[in-house]
Amino acid sequence: MPPASAARKILRRLHDVMAGKAAAQAKLNQVVKIAADELGSEVASIYLLRDGVLELFATFGLAQTAVHVTKLSMGQGLVGNIAARREPLSLAEAKAHPDFAYRPETGEDDFHSFCGVPIVRREAAIGVLAVQHLEPRDYTEIEIEGLQTVAMVLSELIHSAGLVDDAQAMRMRAANSGPLRMNGLKLVDGLARGVAVFHQPRVVVEHTVADDVDVERTRLVEAFGRMRAQIDTMMGQAEFVAGTDHHEILETYKMFAYDEGWSRRINDAIETGLTAEAAVESVQSRNRKRMRSIDDPYLRERLTDLDDLSNRLLRTLSGQLSTAAQLGLQSDAILIARNLGPAELLEYDKRHLQGVVLEEGSLTAHVIIVARAMGVPVLGRVDQLFAQVNDGDELIVDAGNGALLVRPTAATIKSYQAMRVLKARQAEQWERVRDLPAISKDGRQIALYMNAGLLDDAASIALAGADGIGLFRTEFQFLVSATLPRRERQQALYQGVLAAAGDKPVVFRTVDIGGDKAVPYLAGGEEDENPAMGWRALRLALGRTGLMKVQARALLEAAAGRTLSVMFPMVSEPWEFAEARALMEAQRERLAAAGRAVPTDVQYGAMIEVPALIEQLDVLLPMTDFVSIGTNDLTQFLFAADRANPRLADRYDWLSPAILRVIRRVVCAAAQHDVPVTVCGEMGGRPLEALALIALGVDRLSITPAGIGPIKAMIRVATLAPLADMMLGWLAAPGVNIRAELLSAAKRQGLSF
Repeated sequence: MPPASAARKILRRLHDVMAGKAAAQAKLNQVVKIAADELGSEVASIYLLRDGVLELFATFGLAQTAVHVTKLSMGQGLVGNIAARREPLSLAEAKAHPDFAYRPETGEDDFHSFCGVPIVRREAAIGVLAVQHLEPRDYTEIEIEGLQTVAMVLSELIHSAGLVDDAQAMRMRAANSGPLRMNGLKLVDGLARGVAVFHQPRVVVEHTVADDVDVERTRLVEAFGRMRAQIDTMMGQAEFVAGTDHHEILETYKMFAYDEGWSRRINDAIETGLTAEAAVESVQSRNRKRMRSIDDPYLRERLTDLDDLSNRLLRTLSGQLSTAAQLGLQSDAILIARNLGPAELLEYDKRHLQGVVLEEGSLTAHVIIVARAMGVPVLGRVDQLFAQVNDGDELIVDAGNGALLVRPTAATIKSYQAMRVLKARQAEQWERVRDLPAISKDGRQIALYMNAGLLDDAASIALAGADGIGLFRTEFQFLVSATLPRRERQQALYQGVLAAAGDKPVVFRTVDIGGDKAVPYLAGGEEDENPAMGWRALRLALGRTGLMKVQARALLEAAAGRTLSVMFPMVSEPWEFAEARALMEAQRERLAAAGRAVPTDVQYGAMIEVPALIEQLDVLLPMTDFVSIGTNDLTQFLFAADRANPRLADRYDWLSPAILRVIRRVVCAAAQHDVPVTVCGEMGGRPLEALALIALGVDRLSITPAGIGPIKAMIRVATLAPLADMMLGWLAAPGVNIRAELLSAAKRQGLSF
């Protein structure tokens, strides 16, 4: 938000416009003038969605003759792009953007910079508010947030004036009556059938401008109290008490609910003149933007708990407390939600809840951990979910194939029933091998570790059948905290993880924050243009040695009396690893000199993610006790392809010769120095890709807990030696389609994928 005084001035001017008796068009004309004045722009324009197109409804600075004449389709031009994506767009040079659409009647030829935000109601874009400047310029976060505040008030004005018909979306939804297949991301494998039940009605903020800031502040305090009491009550229920599967997840959820930084940010928004509901929604919008800017999906989706709490707080403020869980499921149901928190899922009757479909969601969200423990299939990232599915529609969730079948035919239902039988047999197979070693038919043993980032993850080692934790991400504790976590708090977490692991090994990765994983208490520098390659991870830690010393001491004291395995992320140069190791050793010596208990041994490892480091393996490897290949970042950097960009998702293949040769090079170099190599990342959790890694000589994989069963079952029926020989031949020959060749070889062994 802009400074409170400036933001309050904008809101007061907008409030006066809304309270006036002028016609709707006249009010919109006043709003664009206010937006231009307060944001210092030469142009401000409002586009509204009418009959399926975005129509220029009001403008200050463009040709008035273009009003109600200039129209853009959803997705067309910069304005259509904003409406379709429901996200802000800021450009120093608008005409250079590939989506720029020139409209001569507007007279916008002389304007260079552009910033626009969606006008949203009931989670649908109903219009766009945009400003333009004559000179090329970058828009600040404060300016963009100010524009979003104006758009929030506009939504209320537009609705009250009847300029956009709320029933239009309902009519479009009612038109969807035939069978439909929708694609998504498998979050929890499984098949399920039931009727569509929407988790909750969306709370629509009807009043955005506060009449009395003190009253709104009091309402917020009372709502926080009621919401926290609900969570405390839930944690006191028998099935959620300490020692149960879900207790640690709810402890983290509760931590968010009591986070002072979150409540302070909402109060700051109220100080600008927003109502309590609008302030919660404004902060929620910023949190969602932060989630999207974090490149690591594991950490980004941990923040969905905060998003869930924001929805809970909005319902508490508005008095709309009912969800489908509270109303009760009457029959087999598929739950539909934009996103879902762990506490929300736990409120549902497990007898009737058959599956969950999310418009968002990720493999590492808290709710997915709970759903996996409950055995509930979950499909996420289903675009247009709310537009295409009606309440009560019959649904089939085929999470394994990433599909949602809406209003299926009789033939489809028959196929589903056959698939259920097949899936049940697969589950029985994985259950039988869970506690067995991953040894191939020709006697080669592969160690299968799991990735984790929370204490509740560590507690599921036995359930997953893992050999230990090959990657424990320590940064989540830093990302969710309003201040730098104290040493005692860090130490308690690491001790809990080690205790949960028992005699199985745990590899702690030192904190990987900064860049795309920004934390407010370490702000102050320039923003990175390329956050994934910016001031982050080990670079940041070595630049802020106080932070690293505190974590080093917490790790060393937590592992007192046992072996500590620690690795450093994003090592680019051997000297960085040497410096980090020396810092850890200095803290170890200091603790020992003070008579404090220390680990019996410390094993040091490096994450190989930066291609430059591969050119210096002969220098690095003699310093290390082990290395881990981070395939997600390594592939991203090797192909210069942002793995978070959906347009580039299919531009590289994990089974291309480029990435396989690089991994083979690391494996061979490490073998010469007798240094163990683990592959961490999504690549190792895919059966065919895992088979390729093993054929390259990799003997240790660290993957998601859900991937261990299928990978172990595959290894135990495979004969690996012939595949290793074939892989060497494929890598040496030009133009070989390694994916096709490996798949063919695997099928000849009877392996299925």
